[in-house]
Amino acid sequence: MLVLLFSVDCDGHLADARVGEALSALRRAHPALADGAQIHRYASSTAGVYAFSRIDPTQQVEYVVASNNAGYAVGDKVVCAGGWQEVALLDARLPGVIRKVDASRTPLQAFLGAVGMPGVTAWVGLNHIIGAKAGETIVVDAASGAVGGTVGQLAKGLGCRIVGLAGGAEKCAYVVDELGFDACIDYKAHRDFVSLAAALDAAAPQGVDGLFENVGGLILDVALSRMNAFGRIALCGMISGYDGRPIPLTVPRLLLTQRLRLQGFIVSEHMNLWPAALKELGGLVASGELKYRESVAPNLAAAPEAFLGLLKGRNFGKQLVKLI
Repeated sequence: MLVLLFSVDCDGHLADARVGEALSALRRAHPALADGAQIHRYASSTAGVYAFSRIDPTQQVEYVVASNNAGYAVGDKVVCAGGWQEVALLDARLPGVIRKVDASRTPLQAFLGAVGMPGVTAWVGLNHIIGAKAGETIVVDAASGAVGGTVGQLAKGLGCRIVGLAGGAEKCAYVVDELGFDACIDYKAHRDFVSLAAALDAAAPQGVDGLFENVGGLILDVALSRMNAFGRIALCGMISGYDGRPIPLTVPRLLLTQRLRLQGFIVSEHMNLWPAALKELGGLVASGELKYRESVAPNLAAAPEAFLGLLKGRNFGKQLVKLI
């Protein structure tokens, strides 16, 4: 079952001439398309970096503009793995390539963030890796990002004290004032271990029970030093080391002496949990209880700079790219 994809602007306007031109060209190039071929138009694409420095260019939100697949009608909204391109040929028989979404109560782009892979990552890490409980103190770094911001709001919903770390006063204000964190530490104002540790002591006076780790390096070293016995760490990312530099733990014996549990995880390996996560996240976004922010690069040519900005913390929330 082959799938053809064609992009449009982020506002969802049909570029009829371009769709027609692309469809004609694709039919000339692939005259024997299997039954079930579809044309989709991209609304936007997501940029991210994840485990082992993998770039994630594959998620788009799209509208179906032509289809002879009974499972997809013209006008359906889908999330699709299509790559950095305006036209793509995909096999819909492959698992995870296409997912139909209901955008009647949820903004379409949210399916690339809070109600997509980042939101599910937060949900899985907090609920199934950390196992957060009411009354515990949870710390998350990169707290203003798509994953970190969702972790904090979900933790508050569970009755936890939630402490974030983010880069800059503006991001910290957003994390506390808009997302509802109990405290946020501007790590850029605390460049050494002693200073950052003192800030964490003030924000988490009862110590840290759960750590949702996205950054590594100094932040991880400090957080480990403040972990309570039998604390749990969900190792989601190590963005401080994505330039290839080694980022060893300064005091690894704390894992032993504090009897800590540290588990790395890749959310795509927990597909059995996605339906429950998406149901809860979708409801929270639709009700306005789960807030999020996006940074949108204007076109595909801006994608490299957007990605570099992501590594340097210049983005605010989920980084998206308009494909045209």
